[in-house]
Amino acid sequence: MNLRNKKILITGGAGFIGSHVVRFMVKKYPGYEIYNLDALTYAGNLANLKDIENNPNYHFIKGDIRDRKLIDRIFEEFGFTHIIHLAAESHVDRSIENPSAFVETNVMGTVHLLDAALKHWNNKDGHLFYHVSTDEVYGSLGPTGKFKENTPYDPHSPYSASKAASDHFVRAYYHTYNLPTVISNCSNNYGPYQFPEKLIPLIINNILHKNPLPVYGDGSNIRDWLYVEDHVKAIDLIFHRGKSGETYNIGGDNEWRNIDLVEKLCEITDELLGRQPAGQSKKLIRFVKDRAGHDWRYAIDNSKLKSELGWQPEMDFETGLRKTVKWYLNNHEWLQNVTSGKYREYYDKMYKNRLA
Repeated sequence: MNLRNKKILITGGAGFIGSHVVRFMVKKYPGYEIYNLDALTYAGNLANLKDIENNPNYHFIKGDIRDRKLIDRIFEEFGFTHIIHLAAESHVDRSIENPSAFVETNVMGTVHLLDAALKHWNNKDGHLFYHVSTDEVYGSLGPTGKFKENTPYDPHSPYSASKAASDHFVRAYYHTYNLPTVISNCSNNYGPYQFPEKLIPLIINNILHKNPLPVYGDGSNIRDWLYVEDHVKAIDLIFHRGKSGETYNIGGDNEWRNIDLVEKLCEITDELLGRQPAGQSKKLIRFVKDRAGHDWRYAIDNSKLKSELGWQPEMDFETGLRKTVKWYLNNHEWLQNVTSGKYREYYDKMYKNRLA
């Protein structure tokens, strides 16, 4: 494997998963040139990458994947050889409020990148367009079974519909134009640097401030949880060893009901805060009106990734949760910054909508 001459464009690299991918690639592959393209919307935060911002192989570009002219210009200027595409609107609640924004970014933004790659990669050898997607494109499961790579798509929210559409466009460019592509669909990620509109950091922050803990419906919805660093290691394997035209599912083998997860977070967070008895924050739980079209259960069959590329999730869930809670409690300044100032309107709107 040639560890040089790769110029990798990582879109959405200032976001939650993206910042972990950027940091990993910058540190592990000093011979690669890593370009982080991010629009720095509410969930994009350069503070997530403070520790590597001065690395010689790291470059930041402020820009929006919806800007077709910008995408074409930076391809021309920097000569990207590979793309890891993570930039996306990703919060289901926000997609219900404004589906058009999800179409513009997740669908049209992806097409702009595909078109630029197709235009500039005349010789398609030595190139790869890696599209990072979600398990939500598959819809909802009953009490048994898991999503496989060949599970028919059945998206139920504007967010999952927009990601399903972008997946289809990536596959279409592979089949129609022979553009080298690969797709991965992952389960729910958790870990440091996640914007607190998502369940785990929202609950931790609300426990910290003794605010209500909103839980949709009766809390019985089930999610498969994947520690973000395990996800990044899977991305690394797929990027270097995945087969063009293939899809790989990345799951944590770790299903939890939402209510059980919230109660576990109460116990861990209270303990780490020194609150006695641990778990007293459970009294802050409020069951709220269920989300429209709320999928009941997600679970991923990751056997293809395990058997073909040798990946395994490494982080035990309780260890990962404890590590995550510690990070948020030890990073008050980061948490304060993303729930105040220019971010406040987004955080307040999301939080208040859940309690409405």
